[in-house]
Amino acid sequence: MNHNPFNPGYFSENELKEFGFKSVGKNVLIAKNCTIIGLENISIGDNVRIDGFSTITATQPGYMDIGSYVHIGGYCAIFAGAGVVMKDFSGLSQGVKIYSTSDDYSGSVMTNPTVPVEYTGVIRKPVSLEKHAIVGSQTIVMPGVVVAEGCAIGANSLITKSTECWSIYFGSPAKKLKGRSQNIINLENQLINKNNG
Repeated sequence: MNHNPFNPGYFSENELKEFGFKSVGKNVLIAKNCTIIGLENISIGDNVRIDGFSTITATQPGYMDIGSYVHIGGYCAIFAGAGVVMKDFSGLSQGVKIYSTSDDYSGSVMTNPTVPVEYTGVIRKPVSLEKHAIVGSQTIVMPGVVVAEGCAIGANSLITKSTECWSIYFGSPAKKLKGRSQNIINLENQLINKNNG
């Protein structure tokens, strides 16, 4: 038992399997001070770590599918009301915010969740982080975005449009800066071969 009040620790694999997630793989660590809503709509692969003070909401009709070898840094917020997918080897640095839903700010409809749905125009579009995508600290990802395979997003960026594979983006709104090395694929193959050998 952890008696350090400043380090709440992580839930054990057995505890996670009992909580009601849709599925949970092996070697999964979720900090005890996270807020996670909609467990029955969340699938988690193997070798996943979700650090402290992160929030995930995946209430119906939303969902959250997390692949294997995925890291979600502390203080991230993932609003998966229209669905969020994080594929294998993807990751979020600290404080990233992902929105799969957003109010319509045009003024043609009302906003906020206290207003009945017939008076609002909530935008609902799933978000996907493809394999080996990494999103830098404090970045915001908006509804409908696909962060393409191998794409790296610099810190404090605003991602409003889908990205190109194996590219580096930065800014608000984010723009492509240059290509990104694909050596990660060789390293992935080495890791998989080592685990299977």
